[in-house]
Amino acid sequence: MTAAPAIWPQPDGTVVSCLEKLKTLKENHAELAQVMQDAFEDAMLIGVDEAAMRGILLDMVQALQNPKRRRAAE
Repeated sequence: MTAAPAIWPQPDGTVVSCLEKLKTLKENHAELAQVMQDAFEDAMLIGVDEAAMRGILLDMVQALQNPKRRRAAE
């Protein structure tokens, strides 16, 4: 699994510096990495094609919705 990024850039180019926010981001990164790895391993054991599963996971990332953009459109 990959380590959490050293910096988390904000839209204005500055980096997140609040320690509590950084802790949350690091924890979320670790949890998501583990869930994705578990799902990937399950798919491999079930017999799903590796390239297909990677594509499915990428599609899921591409489908994520930004809650700030969604609220602005309402």
